[in-house]
Amino acid sequence: MDYIIREIREDELPLLEDFLYEAIFIPDWYKEELPRDIIYTDPQIYAAIKGFGSRPDDYCLVAEADGKVVGAVWVAIADEYGHMDDETPSFSISLYKEYRGKGIGTALMRKMLELLTAKGYKRVSLGVNKENYAVRMYKKVGFEIIGDGANETEWLMVCDLK
Repeated sequence: MDYIIREIREDELPLLEDFLYEAIFIPDWYKEELPRDIIYTDPQIYAAIKGFGSRPDDYCLVAEADGKVVGAVWVAIADEYGHMDDETPSFSISLYKEYRGKGIGTALMRKMLELLTAKGYKRVSLGVNKENYAVRMYKKVGFEIIGDGANETEWLMVCDLK
């Protein structure tokens, strides 16, 4: 599949709402529809996009395929799931379902890690549900589990950028 990775344009920032909703891991055993407004009612979820683009540590890359944005990876220093401290950006990544499993997410993550390294960050963190298949991808690009995240169902993972 042909795609390009580029910086998000300002007019595309509203897409982060879609990608934030898509980023929420739903285990196979959970059979209910997750209400979309959870991205606004859970403060730690909403922190991933609240005011995004207005802070110096906000960066976002998107994958574009078939003439549309199909995935995004963004970082912020905010009190979201995966927040470690006020010097470590937290990762968020998401792709539309039909574009998953094609290497696009891994490529997005690697590009963001390159960008953060070039900007001089020492490390980056993320929070991930312990049942999420993406844990393997995160490990593949250099993240390590350092302990429980915001609760007992989540890992806190860190990638050193040195």
